[in-house]
Amino acid sequence: MFSYCTDPSALSGLTWLSCYLTTGKHMAFYLSFGTVLLLLAITAPTALLFGYFGATAARSQIAPLRWFGKTYIAIVRGVPDIAFFLFFVIALDQAIEWTRHKVLCPEWAEPIRQGNDFVVCAAAKMPLGTAPQWVHETYGFFIAVFTFAIVFGAFAANVLFGAMRAVPRAQMETAEAYGMTRRQAFRRIMVPQMWVYALPGLGNLWMVLIKATPLLFLLGVEDIVYWAREMGGSKTAKFTDYPHGDWRMWYFLALLVFYLAFTRVSEIFIERLMIRLTRGQATTGGEAQRKAAA
Repeated sequence: MFSYCTDPSALSGLTWLSCYLTTGKHMAFYLSFGTVLLLLAITAPTALLFGYFGATAARSQIAPLRWFGKTYIAIVRGVPDIAFFLFFVIALDQAIEWTRHKVLCPEWAEPIRQGNDFVVCAAAKMPLGTAPQWVHETYGFFIAVFTFAIVFGAFAANVLFGAMRAVPRAQMETAEAYGMTRRQAFRRIMVPQMWVYALPGLGNLWMVLIKATPLLFLLGVEDIVYWAREMGGSKTAKFTDYPHGDWRMWYFLALLVFYLAFTRVSEIFIERLMIRLTRGQATTGGEAQRKAAA
């Protein structure tokens, strides 16, 4: 903070505003934008990996694996995101603590379920009650990442499953006629070509993922929505050196600008990637490029 900010009550105008916008809480607010970007950077490839394995499982000739893939896609896509996030996070957290409890506290005689309470020994808590705050925040963040990856992985699996089916069967048959095994034809023919069919759906899914990041607030992660609500609410001189009225509209307006700008940059990137992928392909986009170059 600037040196002249030691007595905020004596400041006014732009000087007061500059001091207000450089408080410790505002620095946490600015860092929370990085939290959202980090979530997207980790979740997107993880969800795509979940989707790839889900789609290949759904296409498998092994019946149990095929049933697992189709069940995963159907169940996760059929449950509202908010309900899944709230249920799965609690269930996963309790499953981890239950497992640790059974391993670390075998002498525990009391029931774990005590009415509405879930009680485990102190050593089984995840993270431990004595752990520093950053451990709790990191644990919550990665639980959120895993939950996001499972949910959006199911949608990605559905997109990739359709993209795999869109690759002309004749190309796979030709590859097999040249002596390739089914696995080689899948890896060398289908996978490289399916992306051009999958990209529109994956692009839409990326946009939905961006808009879903405010759900971090529901999962207990101090993201941009948490800080916007926290700092935008009315503050009195009794609790802060920078009292103000209800400024939530301005904070959420800043979030609106951030999300609109981010989605616009994403649209430009996806459009250019689509042009690159369709070049030379026997698709509508590829045909348009050939006619334009002629």
